[in-house]
Amino acid sequence: MYSKIYLRLEPLGLELVAAAAREAGHSVRLIDLQCESDRNFFRLIRRWRPDVIAFSGNYLANVPEIIDLARAARALLPTAFISVGGHSVSFIPEEILRHTAGAVDCVLIGEGETAITSLLDALAKDRANLREVPGCVTLDHRGPPPTFVKSLDDLLPARDIVRHRRKYFIGQLDPAASIEFSRGCPWDCVFCSAWTFYGRNYRVKTPERAVEELAQVREPGIFIVDDVAFIQAEHGMELGEAIARRGIRKRYYLETRGDVLLRNKKVFELWKRLGLNTMFLGLEAIDEEGLKRYRKRVTLSKNFEALKYARSLDINVAVNIIADPSWDRERFKVVRDWCLEVPEVVNISINTPYPGTETWHTESRRLTTRDYRLFDIQHAVLPTKLPLPEFYKELVECQRVLALKNLGWAALGQCAGIVIRKLLCGQTNFIRMLWKFNSVYRPELQLADHRRRVKYEISLPPPSVATAEQRRLYIHENRGGTGRQIDHRTEEFVDATRMGTAS
Repeated sequence: MYSKIYLRLEPLGLELVAAAAREAGHSVRLIDLQCESDRNFFRLIRRWRPDVIAFSGNYLANVPEIIDLARAARALLPTAFISVGGHSVSFIPEEILRHTAGAVDCVLIGEGETAITSLLDALAKDRANLREVPGCVTLDHRGPPPTFVKSLDDLLPARDIVRHRRKYFIGQLDPAASIEFSRGCPWDCVFCSAWTFYGRNYRVKTPERAVEELAQVREPGIFIVDDVAFIQAEHGMELGEAIARRGIRKRYYLETRGDVLLRNKKVFELWKRLGLNTMFLGLEAIDEEGLKRYRKRVTLSKNFEALKYARSLDINVAVNIIADPSWDRERFKVVRDWCLEVPEVVNISINTPYPGTETWHTESRRLTTRDYRLFDIQHAVLPTKLPLPEFYKELVECQRVLALKNLGWAALGQCAGIVIRKLLCGQTNFIRMLWKFNSVYRPELQLADHRRRVKYEISLPPPSVATAEQRRLYIHENRGGTGRQIDHRTEEFVDATRMGTAS
């Protein structure tokens, strides 16, 4: 639902996988089904008849669509090798294989660049033998553990093979490209699967290589996809200074933590001068109890201090609050009143246990639905304290506060200059966004989603435990301190905040 209004992001992961395959000598085409129809996909495979089809499954809610597309592709091209990879499916490979009933030959877990090249090399030698492909899962075996790319510096996305680049945007940044300066997250929030996917490892791209890539990007807007931007102050400063020396002028959108922002103020001040337009802060809660529940390990006062500082930078600030299904009317009112008081854009998401998160194992409340399509942080999949229609009504009222402040005529008046400039350039994503809220966020639509026929159901989570064994959650092996490209002081900072001992 969020992507129907506020953003449509460049498929950077697929572009990187495509580039790796092309670098290995293969002919590659890419179709982004955010922008194109299923009909175009089928037209492409009929005409081109690829030997291998690789689907990207980064979002759990897309799983049924991927399954149906894979089955249809198998019917059209019986001899093609069909694989699925991506973040979300890395945690449920056997489920994907069962659902597709033989239509998918394998699921590749872990980083896609190494997985796809290893797979293609194996297929070139002996299609029947995939046992040595790292991260390769079939119905009858699991290959060796997935491997990391040797260096992020080796990666350059195949942006040239994406057809509809002007359709990618995020908020005011229209059009916008995506770029990564780092991978992974060293923290361990219970609701997140970024750290479990990467095994709490954290790697950075060298400033020289990052700037070289950035200089090739034509779009004026840049979404920095790093899970937490500029954890390492030195890296953030060197990167910013290199951009300044090259005279690159872009407008940036990034995500970070409040405690990182306060620790590395000079970094963010530099990026403000470089064109930082919007900062997204994952506050997650406005009370100490909520912060404790989500193991943010940052105090409420620190979060509010970070908000105050972010405002002082004179940039757009967006924050996220997680609505728990246990909220009652009074709790919604408290949050709604707070949303009205603060100048920030506030996004409300719903607490959702995903495979790959610690809450998938520790959440004792049982799922009320197993429909993959509802695992999108905008539908309740756990029992709600309020009757479900009332829960959605209260939720949408909270989200409507956001809309009244930041969308529609009020936003048009504040952003008239931006809108005019974009229209003169033929860009309409941003202005279309301003009036979409009421057609997307409606309680009756969310309730109707629960009544849809369910074709594919996610497996039930395992019996809940008080504490999940973290090493069993990892997709990539946790390499300890050697797997994190941060200095000793930053490592101490991460550990202190992660353990709740930071002052």
